[in-house]
Amino acid sequence: MFPTPEQIEGYIKDQISCTHLEVEGDGQHFYATIVSPEFAGKRLIQRHQLVYAALGDRMKAEIHALSIKAFTPEEFASQ
Repeated sequence: MFPTPEQIEGYIKDQISCTHLEVEGDGQHFYATIVSPEFAGKRLIQRHQLVYAALGDRMKAEIHALSIKAFTPEEFASQ
């Protein structure tokens, strides 16, 4: 059984403090916009690593693809 976007949101929220989180997808391919103060001072790859760590083994088994937009609250507000 494939996860829903709401489940993916829950997995991320359990591990990362988010001020904004939006996940869309069809069960295998997901698109996430994540805004977190935890991203401050981190390079893009480090931000993605935080998200992948939050999802753990689900990235290997349940989620085929995940496109991530990771912002600090300040970056998101300036868009």
